[in-house]
Amino acid sequence: MKALWTEPRVNFDGRFWQLKDAGMEPKPFQKPHPPIWFGASHPDALRRAARHGHGFFGAGSSTTKQFAEQVPIVRQALAEAGRDAAPFRIGKRVYIAVDEDTDRARRRLGESLQRFYPFFQSHHLEAFPVYGPPDACVRGLREVAEAGAELILLNPVFDEAEQMERLVAEVMPKLS
Repeated sequence: MKALWTEPRVNFDGRFWQLKDAGMEPKPFQKPHPPIWFGASHPDALRRAARHGHGFFGAGSSTTKQFAEQVPIVRQALAEAGRDAAPFRIGKRVYIAVDEDTDRARRRLGESLQRFYPFFQSHHLEAFPVYGPPDACVRGLREVAEAGAELILLNPVFDEAEQMERLVAEVMPKLS
């Protein structure tokens, strides 16, 4: 990708991909290219993210506990590679539902997430989102931040406009 973003024509003979006199236009606005973020969970992939990327993004389908176990692997790999950790960003996607009725929030999230992740059993789906009344959502998001997330992508999966309004009005002010 870096070559396609920065060179007019590219030849590449890789294990999985081959390119012959390939070009890509338009070139990215960011120079020399956009930051490269990796999403990963296996320790080897986390180490690759630290070697080759500009950031690591924890999956929405990983629990806060799993994410908390991944962050030190990434940080250790940065140190081993002699990379400055300061510009390397760490983020996490969080599926979220704000609702005073915790059971309803869990059920609606589960129904929506089952469409995204049909291979997960429902009890696993309940382990990774943040849901419930605003204060419960604030606690869940603080846990994600404490686990190492510098950036958190809030991802409502139903009633998106209403959920975004509630996040802005009832959750975000309590995180500042």
